[in-house]
Amino acid sequence: MTVPTYDDWMALSRTEYDRLLALLRGLDDEQWYADTVCPGWGVREMVAPLVGAGESNASIREAVRQTRLGRGLAQGRDLVDGINDVQVRERTELSPTQLVDALAEVAPRALRGRARVPRALRAVQVPFGPPVGTASVGYLMGRIYTRDLWMHRLDIAAATGTQPLLTADHDGVLVADVVAEWAGRHGTPYRLELIGPAGGTFASPDAPDDAIVLDTEQFVASASGREPAVPPFATTVPF
Repeated sequence: MTVPTYDDWMALSRTEYDRLLALLRGLDDEQWYADTVCPGWGVREMVAPLVGAGESNASIREAVRQTRLGRGLAQGRDLVDGINDVQVRERTELSPTQLVDALAEVAPRALRGRARVPRALRAVQVPFGPPVGTASVGYLMGRIYTRDLWMHRLDIAAATGTQPLLTADHDGVLVADVVAEWAGRHGTPYRLELIGPAGGTFASPDAPDDAIVLDTEQFVASASGREPAVPPFATTVPF
């Protein structure tokens, strides 16, 4: 697998925003209030942080403000939980239509903000805390923010009974990247067959003969911690 470059992540995020917006614009009122796999979040509560994250990506001042308020709300939880609380609370009065409009407006600004992070800064290692741990700024701004958009699109599709658009040239790249990080973290010989348009066959050099066969979305849910870990590897990756 060719490891995506930072520019590749920006292109993947651009496509992901387009697909997410298309999905959201097709939801009815009932679907907007469907429960998602994330405890305490309906679809509406899942979209609000995506808008907030976009605002944070677009402005360093806004990122600092959200982080400061998030620390106050975290109260012993991970900082990201506090920041999510800020992003949801500040958008409680927005209707679904207003949330979609806000996401559409912020998406290009968020992408510009992430794209202009200097190369030297991208290489800086930062202790982000759970679930990311210590990683480079580029890892967060490129890979993780893209995965977050993508995973929440799958979450929303699952919650609303909607078939997500999955293609090899987009989702397949994201799946292969998740598999590569998952494999690197557990370090155990494996052979994995993922079913679906974004799937494929993946194996370590010393792979066993027997393959773990899963639906691609099931594997991603497991790797993200949304479902029990794929046996025999109790391993998740940041999203």
